[in-house]
Amino acid sequence: MSEERTAHCLSGEISQRPGQEETSGSERHRNEDRIAETQLAAATSDRSGSLRSPHRDPAAIDRINPMNRVSNSPARSPSRSGEVPPPQRPGYRPPRPPAPPGGSNRPADDQERDWGLFLLKAGFISVASLVLVFFLTVAASVVGYVILADRLPSPTQLRERQTAFVSSKIYDREGHLLYEVMDPEGGRRTYVPLEEISPHLIDATIATEDRDYWLHPGFDPVALARAIYYVVTEREIVSGASTIPQQLARMVLLPEERFEQTAQRKIKEIVLAAELTRVYSKDTILEIYLNELNYGNQAYGIQAAAETYFHTDADDLTLAQASFLAGLPQLPATYDPFGGGLERALSRQEDVLRLMVEDGHISEQQAEQAAAAMESHLFRPPEVDIDTAPHFVVYVRRLVEERYGPQALYRGAGLRIYTTLDADLQAKAEDAVREGVASLADRNVTNGALVALDPETGHILAMVGSADFNNDSIDGQVNVALRCRQPGSSIKPLTYVASFERDWTPATLFWDVRTEFPDGANPPYVPLNYDRRYHGPVLLRDALANSYNVPAVKALQFVGVDGLLEMASRLGVESLAHPEVTCPEYPYDRPPSYGLALTLGGGEVKLLEMTGAFATFANEGVLMEPGPILRIEDSRGNVLVDNRAPLGRQVLSPEHAYLITDILADDEARCAAFTCPSVLELSRPAAAKTGTTDDYRDAWTVGYTPSLATGVWVGNSDNASMVEVPGAAGAGPIWHAFMESALADRPVRDFARPSGIVEQQICADSGARPAKHCPERTSEIFAKGQPPLDESQDWYQMVEIDAFTGLRANEFCPDHVIEKLMLDITDERGRAWVQAHPEQFSGLPLAPLNECTDDVSRPQVFISQPVTGQPLRGVVQVVGTVQLPDFDHYDVQYGVGRDPQGWGWISGPHLAAVRDGLLTRWDTTHLTPGPYTLRVRAFDRQQHVVEARVQIQIAPPAATATPPPSPTPTPTVTPLPTSTPTPVPTPAATATQPSSPLTTPTPASP
Repeated sequence: MSEERTAHCLSGEISQRPGQEETSGSERHRNEDRIAETQLAAATSDRSGSLRSPHRDPAAIDRINPMNRVSNSPARSPSRSGEVPPPQRPGYRPPRPPAPPGGSNRPADDQERDWGLFLLKAGFISVASLVLVFFLTVAASVVGYVILADRLPSPTQLRERQTAFVSSKIYDREGHLLYEVMDPEGGRRTYVPLEEISPHLIDATIATEDRDYWLHPGFDPVALARAIYYVVTEREIVSGASTIPQQLARMVLLPEERFEQTAQRKIKEIVLAAELTRVYSKDTILEIYLNELNYGNQAYGIQAAAETYFHTDADDLTLAQASFLAGLPQLPATYDPFGGGLERALSRQEDVLRLMVEDGHISEQQAEQAAAAMESHLFRPPEVDIDTAPHFVVYVRRLVEERYGPQALYRGAGLRIYTTLDADLQAKAEDAVREGVASLADRNVTNGALVALDPETGHILAMVGSADFNNDSIDGQVNVALRCRQPGSSIKPLTYVASFERDWTPATLFWDVRTEFPDGANPPYVPLNYDRRYHGPVLLRDALANSYNVPAVKALQFVGVDGLLEMASRLGVESLAHPEVTCPEYPYDRPPSYGLALTLGGGEVKLLEMTGAFATFANEGVLMEPGPILRIEDSRGNVLVDNRAPLGRQVLSPEHAYLITDILADDEARCAAFTCPSVLELSRPAAAKTGTTDDYRDAWTVGYTPSLATGVWVGNSDNASMVEVPGAAGAGPIWHAFMESALADRPVRDFARPSGIVEQQICADSGARPAKHCPERTSEIFAKGQPPLDESQDWYQMVEIDAFTGLRANEFCPDHVIEKLMLDITDERGRAWVQAHPEQFSGLPLAPLNECTDDVSRPQVFISQPVTGQPLRGVVQVVGTVQLPDFDHYDVQYGVGRDPQGWGWISGPHLAAVRDGLLTRWDTTHLTPGPYTLRVRAFDRQQHVVEARVQIQIAPPAATATPPPSPTPTPTVTPLPTSTPTPVPTPAATATQPSSPLTTPTPASP
């Protein structure tokens, strides 16, 4: 049937003509439905274009589209007889009239209704899309879960796999077996059911490892989300988020992949944990888990742990014991109470108790009582059967555990760990420590430690942690090489190398005299030298070589405490900068507030770190982190770690490192404080530094050659004082014996001098470039660009001074200047030392510090009468002024001619100064007429002299009638000595000399 006919017929079926009875409601509804279906078919045909025709009947279209029918038909009044409105179904809205032509003046509410429909449709589509994506994701996850679970080990294999043991082997650098890490009894494990395990242990373990254990489906979604966040932000697995089922799956079902830090391994772990939870009850999983854990010291499972640490059964563990054991599996070697980890283990126990309180298992009071019980508990270590390098082997085990987890050595396929240990050097080191400590037994020395490194790689070649590993009386199993002890003066090279970076040099001058250093609110800090004496002027080379304390404190004051700590961190001595992190026995959670005594050993450091720092000096400033591992392989030979050619970091300039080495290797420079030859000298070039604490609790020697760096400590594990055992006498002989033995078969090597080192001549006393009068010169080395002070800073200078004031001459005192060789020292402490020890400086005087000024009193010596050229005869009155600072006396003389070769006495000494008065009376009657010179000499108490001269003429006697008297011979003029002006050490005042017709006074010449 055609579209037009169909529309017409359907329209006729539902239209009511006049006189026709109204159709029933249900029938009317069926008619409307048929019309709607026909209209939808017609519309579909129009959209497809298959029935589109330009000759379609408009009437048919009107019959189909009610809007057209309404708009094109005459308006009908509903009141007309025989007409009824269209059927009104619920929700029906009559069609709107068409918009008038030429415009779209649609009402605003219609436009808003269209936008609402659009937004409603868009929202529906979005929600539908999200729902679709969700169901697709769920479907994919389910499929992936099923596939992955099918490929993973079956969770039913848990019981079959749980007791499988393997061993890991530790070798020395030559491949010789040192130790096999395994259960020597075939598995020290006694399986116990959950009901035979202390409830305290169960509560402590769950609170520590998985507080929501009883609630989650095998994995913790919140922790998992956090782990995913870190994976995205940190680009690596940085948060474990592992529940107890996950840990159990990793330990037992994924032994080959337990060390991988990948998302793939984490997904497998989660799937297996969920499957375990589905297959086994939570009680069963917890039971297997507690019997699988490694508690350290070869104790697997809680029963073995209870026996090993407390000699009891798992069922009888107290709260204190249970909380202690619950914290061990995280890092068993680190928390080993028998191997130096007791303080860390007790701190870990406090964390466990805190978590138990938070979860409501115990009260605060119970937690405090449990912590106190463990602090007073005496742990008795089990016998450990390690024949070779036991401290080293334990150290390697701990490092592997920290890097790969506690199960790495004991489970899985097993590891082959090749270490850096040189078995021959280890044996020599053990012999040297044992014999050295035994030789000091009468001086209360019971223990010692030694570390030997290869400076070029950082490889640990030998490690002796105590004199006897199996001696409980000295805590022999504690590795003192890894404990923090006070280093004494062995820390000083770190202070001085920091000063080199601030332009000090080996020729920098110090005054080793009593010095008060400010110490905040405390009294001033006054350091003493080891020999309780001071040594006056010393250069940095001698100060470091002889380990003088006052210069070292001055150097730390210069670089600052923070400067030394930064240098220590840079050289790998983190224990000094952050003991709260690296020193287990350090009692506080923040670093100490150090003072200037830090450079004398006021902090604490590890022997291993200090040896590594000195090895950096030997390696031209390149730090190689000390390490015991050469490489690690799995059971298939795959290399997991390769440290055979490690990379270092340039932390010091080669020049500054060499300056330290050259000073520490200067055997002659250290002779003032050490006997020469000393134990620090080897049969080859070697650098070394000792250290001693004030109370003789620690004695150190750390030194190196280009190929071997060794640090030695001696003392007592209980911190008891030795009987006056300094570093050179305690650790020095051990260091010397080991180094000579270790290097006996190696070629002699000298330290390579960097190209940036230059050699220059200096004055041996002042450290500056030598001035002309320097009495002793020597050569010193410097980093290029950091030369010594110039010649003007040398002490031995020709100094111009004013002879009467003792001040430095200048424009205010130009008349009586003398030049003299003097010690030009400006430091007040140095001047005091010179005055107290003149014999050290050949009796040379100190140059004055001050110069003349315009208000300084000046000498006034002049003759007012007679005047120059005046003829004289008879008794002449000599009038003038004699005013002199620190006046002593004056005299008056005459000489023949204008430049007399000798002087005759007129009067004096006169003890009173004169101002514009009579100086003397001169009887000239006996003198032969002619030219003469009259002079007045004034002296101060230091016998400095100022004179005034005037040339006069002696007239012949006047003629008379009387017979001339018989001739009187001219008196012979006896030459009188004159004083030479010399400088006055104490400044005196000088006044300006008034103008006078007389000659200018000048110092007398010899």
